[in-house]
Amino acid sequence: MSQPEFLAPHPDLCTEEEISWLVHAFYARARKDPLLGPIFEGHVTDWDAHFVQMTNFWSMKLRGTSHFRGAPMPKHVALPGLTSELFERWLQLFRQTTSEMENPVLQFNADTLALHIGGRLWLRYQMERYPDKQLVDLHGA
Repeated sequence: MSQPEFLAPHPDLCTEEEISWLVHAFYARARKDPLLGPIFEGHVTDWDAHFVQMTNFWSMKLRGTSHFRGAPMPKHVALPGLTSELFERWLQLFRQTTSEMENPVLQFNADTLALHIGGRLWLRYQMERYPDKQLVDLHGA
């Protein structure tokens, strides 16, 4: 079977229900994770609002909707003690979650976007937090 091609955001790529499932399933997994769980539990105070925000974010990225309002970069840069291992773990759990979906086009596009987003967040985090150190790419990037 050939690999799907990356598609521009489009409403036909997936449904809102698929995105909602992805967000809820991923965070259920991440919250139980020994590495990521304490970070999310320590910084997310309103999970219902976070689910709405993340569903809107992924809907924008995958379906091209315009419901998302926010600035993820400063929020992530403000978190203390993030490491490449944490970003790698985030990507691993995200891919585990998308692999359970029955939409290979959604899976490929979401995984591609997650790798790009995670890589950018990690690079920016390093530039802001460790300006005198050499930048380190994620292994999956």
